[in-house]
Amino acid sequence: MEARDATAGALVSSDGEEQTAKKDAAPKKDTPETKSKMEKIFGFGKEDLTSWHSLVTLLNRPTDPASLGIFRCLFGLLMVIDITQERGLSHLDYKYLDGAPVCRFPLFNVLQPLPLDWMYLVYVVMFLGALGIMFGCFYRLSGLMFISTYWYIFFLDKTAWNNHSYLYGLIGFQLTLLDGNRYWSIDGLRRPSIRNAHVPLWNYTLLRTQIFIVYFIAGIKKLDADWVEGYSMSYLAHHWLFDPFKVILPVELINLLVVHGGGLVLDLTAGYLLFFDATRPYGIFFVSYFHCMNSQLFSIGMFSYTMLATSPIFCYQDWPRRFFARFPAFLRAVLPLTSPDPQPSTSCVYNEIQSSSTEHQETPTVPKASKMRLKHKLGAIFTILYIAEQFFLPYSHFITQGYNNWTNGLYGYSWDMMVHSRSHQHVKVTYKDGKTGEIGYLNPGVFTQSRRWKDHGDMLKQYGTCLNQFLPRYNISDPEIYFDIWVSINERFQQRIFDPRVDVVKADWSPFRPNTWLMPLLVDLSPWRTKFQEIEGSLDNQTEIVFIADFPGLHLENFVSEDLGNTSINVLQGKVNVEIVEEKKNYTLTPGQQIKVPAGAYHKVYTVSEDPSCYMYIYVNTTEAALQVNFTKLYELQERVRNGTETEPLPPELQPLIAADDEGSEVNATDPIVQLFLKRQRRMKEVKKRREAGALERLERFAVKKYYTIRRSFLMTAIAMRNLAVGLPSLEQLTREVAFANMKEAQAEANQDERLKDEVGHGEL
Repeated sequence: MEARDATAGALVSSDGEEQTAKKDAAPKKDTPETKSKMEKIFGFGKEDLTSWHSLVTLLNRPTDPASLGIFRCLFGLLMVIDITQERGLSHLDYKYLDGAPVCRFPLFNVLQPLPLDWMYLVYVVMFLGALGIMFGCFYRLSGLMFISTYWYIFFLDKTAWNNHSYLYGLIGFQLTLLDGNRYWSIDGLRRPSIRNAHVPLWNYTLLRTQIFIVYFIAGIKKLDADWVEGYSMSYLAHHWLFDPFKVILPVELINLLVVHGGGLVLDLTAGYLLFFDATRPYGIFFVSYFHCMNSQLFSIGMFSYTMLATSPIFCYQDWPRRFFARFPAFLRAVLPLTSPDPQPSTSCVYNEIQSSSTEHQETPTVPKASKMRLKHKLGAIFTILYIAEQFFLPYSHFITQGYNNWTNGLYGYSWDMMVHSRSHQHVKVTYKDGKTGEIGYLNPGVFTQSRRWKDHGDMLKQYGTCLNQFLPRYNISDPEIYFDIWVSINERFQQRIFDPRVDVVKADWSPFRPNTWLMPLLVDLSPWRTKFQEIEGSLDNQTEIVFIADFPGLHLENFVSEDLGNTSINVLQGKVNVEIVEEKKNYTLTPGQQIKVPAGAYHKVYTVSEDPSCYMYIYVNTTEAALQVNFTKLYELQERVRNGTETEPLPPELQPLIAADDEGSEVNATDPIVQLFLKRQRRMKEVKKRREAGALERLERFAVKKYYTIRRSFLMTAIAMRNLAVGLPSLEQLTREVAFANMKEAQAEANQDERLKDEVGHGEL
């Protein structure tokens, strides 16, 4: 698939584009060539697909290098920024914890991180490779430096996988093979023979098809019933970005029509809109709006900006020449070329009409008809195989069945972006001493910084094996490891994802066989989600609810916090037996029945019916409710003091309520409730101030944050390179250097920002 190509007499949709066709086309005959309808729409005719020879000629057709060169530069720049952020250069020492006992999750178990200083060197190589791509300097070598280190880091940690990180690696791989240094590159200055030279059409075909696949397959994956019915990302409808829609639509319809319906239609149509001349302006507008919104909705690094940079690839290949031609003449020395025509290249195949005429002096000199070579055929073969592989890989999960869980495959290469959202209610890690039989419990996530292992059987196997190796250091011999993990996917019941009776250390797992200890997703219970919304809508703001589903023969052991003074279990389906551990009593419940469970104690819920049971916990955080009542009274008292309607003198413990109005004054409250009330008030003011900040203040805050991120990246890298070159300094000197790189004041401010963000996000204010 390829958009219309200006260099081979393609469709001319405006006067400006007609000049492009004249530049790159062959000398023309007196009688204009008549084009078929297919050629006008797609840029090639049926005759270009009738034989292998004609297809190779088509894919190696000479094409303007300008658009490819600009994309190369933009991609390299974005990867330079990405390396310090999402790739983790700014916090590499925290990421790899050199020397500490850490469980890791590489794609292949033989892959392990190098010592910390050497990992910094790996990142330096990747950074220099990205710079080389951006400037087009020693282009092939730079591409190899970037993709070799990038894919090493990518395969080193499956828990960090996502679709856009995978896409970066694919684009980097493609650019390494493409002639991306033919335009606006240092290599072009060093080697005049390649400067502003034609590139074969398959260079654009690969990139355009890759981006088309990203959009289209993402749309196909969104045909999932959960997405169509609006359960995948329902929380997004409450974001401030959708406030304009709230003027005409309720939140429920914004979720269904705008968030889910709009996302589905955009992904399915974006590739086609960008492909055709008539619809391309609309496509660029909609995908630009979409990615700008995503940059605010999600923490996805450079992905939104990378996708914005890919849109011009679908335009006429000479658009940079026409764009930069509008700049003042004194800037032309540093801007990309605007006037010269591309020079011939041995990478392309020129058809005979381009060398058949020498009478037309108004056209540039072109080479004689080039003979098709092996590299032209290899380029065509690679293009076809790569595109076929990219269409196949998102549906290859029938091969790698061991990676399939409730969703197919490892998240990151299937383009099922945002289709599944998960919440974890209960995670219990149990060990059993293989010799003594002693049973104990581990803090979930011990020896690891990741949380992704809870949803993937392959990672759970790696984690269990790692715990089996570490626990003997703590006098636990030959430990058995059991996981009891409860997950809700797309607002379904909370249910077990893996069999809690299986010792994961000894459990069988293969990448090519289904996971036998994976519990099935209870999709038959999905219609209950409509009932969930009705039940939740009938509750007050202080009442919380959790929906549980469990399998016959299993039980849930749960501890009710003392803060939850009013907790009950209501049965919706099936039959359960509730055991109050301390009272040593059992109660059998059927649908419609409920029981209150004591706070500060354990209880067990056994599923005794033949079918899965469904029940719900309804609870009120009585401690928080009482706290809110006190806060309300304090706020009312504070307002009366401010407006002068309070006639009674305040006791000493409430005097800080008056001092709190003084900006910048330090308030010392002795009463813990008053102290917490004033603390929350200060944070509310700070949050309000940040939200109401002007554009310049926001820009300054953003720039300062990025400055300290980049600053720490380079300082810690310099320390590591010095260590490799001359050895480690004294511990005191190293401590001072790291402290200087950390910039404690800025770090504390950043941590405060995160706390504010966390509190606002959880509705504590």
